Amino acid sequence: MNHWLFKSEPDSWSWDQQVAKGAGGEEWSGVRNYQARNNMRAMKIGDRGFYYHSNVGKEIVGVVEVCRESTPDSTTDDPRWDCVWIRAVKPFKRPVTLEECKTTPGLEQMALINNMRLSVQPVSAEEWAIVCRLGGVEP
Repeated sequence: MNHWLFKSEPDSWSWDQQVAKGAGGEEWSGVRNYQARNNMRAMKIGDRGFYYHSNVGKEIVGVVEVCRESTPDSTTDDPRWDCVWIRAVKPFKRPVTLEECKTTPGLEQMALINNMRLSVQPVSAEEWAIVCRLGGVEP
């Protein structure tokens, strides 16, 4: 299983809205960055990801799971853009802030810190374990 991080502005699409979609999940549409798109193309059903509130909050708030592999993005007719579907798995017991990630040993190379503009990014197994521990959930 691979691990990822999905960024969303909570005033556009929040963790609570993602949770409300239930087991069917939601299309992670609207991504218009080739690297982020390629990350989604690499995802498999069952891969887990962090749900990150960007701009407002700047914190990881929960865990999501890929429930449908990459398909054409329904928000465009442009065949270059794909997306996966994700569903909420569990909230963090406490959010993990960007500032906390920046100062936690073992997270120095995390894409969230070093490639902050990328909306869908990989997370290493070590980073996954550290952030889950900080958030109060089992890796």
